[in-house]
Amino acid sequence: MSLTAAFYCSRQLQPSPICSWASYLVFLLFTYSYIFCLALPLTVNKHKPWIETTYHGIVTENDDKVLLDPPLIALDKDAPLRYAALFWLLTCSGEICGFRIHGQNVPFEAVVLDKSTGEGVIRAKDKLDCELQKEHTFTIQAYDCGEGPDGANMKKSHKATVHIQVNDINEYSPVFKEKSYKATVIEGKKYDSILKVEAVDADCSFQFSQICNYEIVTPDVPFTIDKDGFIKNTEKLSYGKERMYKLTVTAYDCGKNRASEDVLVKISVKPTCKPSWQGFNKRIEYEPGTGSLALFPSMHLETCDEPITSIRASIELETNHIGKGCDRDTYSEKSLHKLCGASSGTVELLPAPSSSANWTVGLPTDNGHDSDQVFEFNGTQAIKVPNGMVSTSLKDPFTISVWMRHGPGAHEKETILCNSDKTEMNRHHYSLYVHNCRLIFLLRQEPSEAENYKPAEFHWKLDQVCDKEWHHYVLNVEFPTVSVFVDGTTFEPFLVTEDYPLHASKIETQLTIGACWQENSGHDNDTETVSEPSSGGNARMAQFFRGNLAGLIIRTGKLENKKVIDCLYTCKEGLDVQLPEEVASAIKVEFNPNQSSLTVEGDDIDAFDKVMQHISYLNSRQFPTPGIRHLRISTTVKCFNEESCVTVPDAEGYVMVLQPEEPKISLSGIDHFARSAAEFESQEGVTLFPELRIVSTITREVEADTESEAAEGADDDPTVQETVVSEEIMHNLDTCEVTVVGDELDGEHESLEVDMSQLQQRSLEMSSSNVGLVITGVNTMANYEQVLHLIRYKNWHTEALFDRKFKLVCSELNGRYISNDFKVEVNVIHTASPMEHANNAMVQPNFINPVHHASVDLSGHNLVNAHQASVVPSAATIVIVVCVSFLVFMIILGVFRIRAAHQRTMRDQENGKENEMDWDDSALTITVNPMETYEDQHSSEEEEEEEEESEDGEEEDDITSAESESSEDEEGGEPEDQQGASRQQQLEWDDSTLTY
Repeated sequence: MSLTAAFYCSRQLQPSPICSWASYLVFLLFTYSYIFCLALPLTVNKHKPWIETTYHGIVTENDDKVLLDPPLIALDKDAPLRYAALFWLLTCSGEICGFRIHGQNVPFEAVVLDKSTGEGVIRAKDKLDCELQKEHTFTIQAYDCGEGPDGANMKKSHKATVHIQVNDINEYSPVFKEKSYKATVIEGKKYDSILKVEAVDADCSFQFSQICNYEIVTPDVPFTIDKDGFIKNTEKLSYGKERMYKLTVTAYDCGKNRASEDVLVKISVKPTCKPSWQGFNKRIEYEPGTGSLALFPSMHLETCDEPITSIRASIELETNHIGKGCDRDTYSEKSLHKLCGASSGTVELLPAPSSSANWTVGLPTDNGHDSDQVFEFNGTQAIKVPNGMVSTSLKDPFTISVWMRHGPGAHEKETILCNSDKTEMNRHHYSLYVHNCRLIFLLRQEPSEAENYKPAEFHWKLDQVCDKEWHHYVLNVEFPTVSVFVDGTTFEPFLVTEDYPLHASKIETQLTIGACWQENSGHDNDTETVSEPSSGGNARMAQFFRGNLAGLIIRTGKLENKKVIDCLYTCKEGLDVQLPEEVASAIKVEFNPNQSSLTVEGDDIDAFDKVMQHISYLNSRQFPTPGIRHLRISTTVKCFNEESCVTVPDAEGYVMVLQPEEPKISLSGIDHFARSAAEFESQEGVTLFPELRIVSTITREVEADTESEAAEGADDDPTVQETVVSEEIMHNLDTCEVTVVGDELDGEHESLEVDMSQLQQRSLEMSSSNVGLVITGVNTMANYEQVLHLIRYKNWHTEALFDRKFKLVCSELNGRYISNDFKVEVNVIHTASPMEHANNAMVQPNFINPVHHASVDLSGHNLVNAHQASVVPSAATIVIVVCVSFLVFMIILGVFRIRAAHQRTMRDQENGKENEMDWDDSALTITVNPMETYEDQHSSEEEEEEEEESEDGEEEDDITSAESESSEDEEGGEPEDQQGASRQQQLEWDDSTLTY
């Protein structure tokens, strides 16, 4: 039996009889061989061990045993013979003593299980991690036991390659890549996919690292998720039903491990996308004096992801209800012309009513003074301009400018301005009128040598004439050429008709506004005539105007240039935009002339939004007109596919201009004084406003101190009172009017005068009449103060004059802000001739500057007669005695009135006065008691003030005006003026004749 058979039999669990015999035989054989090998070492290790060239193994992460294919067995030809008969030839050199692994950091080792058979295994040294390394490759060698008992001359096999794959176990759970997911959907739409959630697994194997399933944990939601993590809605969503859904989603790997943490998914429902402007506030508040205000700082255009090729937006600021179409300076039209550069030859035909310009008094005006002065013509009213205001002959170049608002046209002519014969012939020399929405200017040439046809009527067909909106018209007339500027844009006449020049006549002309003046002689120029209610006789007005007019100006000798016309028309409010540099080249912006609208055009949505966000509102007026300015944005969008182009609805809002802080113009100064008659009759006259002060203030609300409020509230009223503070501000005036209170000025012996050179230096103008004078022109309050200080009153015959009263009123912005009525009373002091006082070496000067000090109680003084010199004539002595007696009588009367004042109720004084008296007491001798105390004097002042208040308004039949004046001088104190500031009487004494 061979060795192979013996080896086989030894492996049987239940050996047969044959195997038992073979086992016994093998045992004897190996025993003999072992003893023989120990006793007789033979040198027979001629061959190397042999192993396979390649091995493939598998090992699991949590196991160290490697399953190899093929098994690890090393064979050696030096192993014992296979036949028992040759057992004596057996040697020890055929055994396999070990395996050696080659490679760096190889986590495996090879172990020999049986040296004689060469069987071995490979196992892991430590726990393997598939996630770190899934495969390992190295080489292995087998070596035998060598020759003899000491293993000398050991042989090694060739190197075999071993490939070992590490099998994974499902040790990790899925983890989502994001902590949460968000998405937005539009209502009413079903999506194939709204968003995708994604989880990962750290296991190394395909089986355990793959996510096999996702699941929505939240119940009863209209969403599903597929195995790839895509979420979609199962039904159409409604914004009204639910604005946001919150879902909890989990994941499973292919080894059925669930995610360690579920993830939150938020799905917002958006209303159906409608292309529109987003982020637009409908109400925008503008505080006066803050400069420009961004109108759309957060606005953007929603196009619903449509492919856009171009966008065009028009922004309109509607201000038609503000004044004459927008917020403009409300100075007088003449002042505006000066401010714009047209300073000479300007005549204002529709001025604000005043004492010097009263022909517009009967016309209805606009509501209030917030805006310009506007006059209404209802088809029955017209006014006549006083003679001499405008030259009757307009041969030189001239300009007519007017603001007009006119409704639908009528078949009748409607006259704006007309210069016609005052009597008889009714010829129209020149006129401006409206007929069938046409603006027509008639200019008949004056008589000349050549009786040829010349241009006479110029026609313009203008839509603006009948659109019920305000427009600014300027006619530049330089015969035979007439051009019209409407809102700054020039128009040439479409029709010019000719006519003969007028025949020579000496008939005076009448300039009228709102109709044509013509005598009722049967020549009505084919026009219906209507009687003027205020006119008498046969006077008639024809061709009445229906509409509104303002700022009617004629400027002779020079034409208005384009710069002046634009200045007159330009608004003080409008739209503005500062283009960012990065979008300036990509977006086109255009304004209309008065900057009330602009257009923005471009193809880049982001750049377009940036430009819109930089559009602002600006109002440069110091006191803008409060109220609403409507805004409208009209948008046109073009797309690649015109059929599905976006339609953007108009966006509407408004700018609310808040109420500006109203200024209060206050006039103050000396309001009651006396001067000698000689000063009134002198060349200089008497200065009416020597210490006039013009101050403008605004009242601001200031929060009171919290601690002080709490302390006060604990004891008094618990409500908190707001503190107001007045601050002085600087701004311009445009008119100051001085009028006479009482009888009008008599030009034969009295006048009001002012230095015209000083007015011209300050670009101011003055007009005067028998009721006063008016200073006009836009200038600072300081300049107006200086000019008003120069106004003097002169009177050449003061014998019968005892006092004169004047009133001063100043205004800003053509009457929008008006000062208080500052009244001044001037008393005339009549004195005896200096020649009658031969004992006086000197005469007291007539004009003495007032000295401010406390009022003096005249009732406490001792009056004594002066020692008259023997050289005084008898007539002078009589006059002095009469005067002293009269003074004593008035003092006694004053004491009586003081006592009576404590017994009756004090009456309110309508207008306060400030007594600053200049006295001429050359004929009086007054001794002042030096022991009189201040307290006595002060009490006398209070009694005198009560006396003045109680007797105000009373008239004494037995006392002349001169006597009453003397009485007031003696009695002292006046009540407070209308500004509330207490005044002190100022007395100047002539004590040249006092005896001490």
